[in-house]
Amino acid sequence: MTKADIVEQIYEQVGFSKKESAELVEKVFDSIKETLAEGEKVKISGFGNFVVRCKNARKGRNPQTGQEILLEARRVLTFKPSLVLKNVLNGEDAPEPGWEDED
Repeated sequence: MTKADIVEQIYEQVGFSKKESAELVEKVFDSIKETLAEGEKVKISGFGNFVVRCKNARKGRNPQTGQEILLEARRVLTFKPSLVLKNVLNGEDAPEPGWEDED
């Protein structure tokens, strides 16, 4: 699924114009990006959590040459799906409201 597919679904299901749908999708993604860039967690109930984690510098190895290299410290984005999403993916019924993952 692409961003254009999301815009199309909003256009069809909600009734906004395509321009309004595209602006809405852009604003939602911009808000998520800004929040993550500040190091904050993004929790979307019934979907999951996006979390920025800090990885320390470490020694690595070039798999082609075997040469040892230093991997710099960096921030990485992780996603943890909610129990609701996990159940949907596995064809199970969603749990009662209030039984979601808290993380």
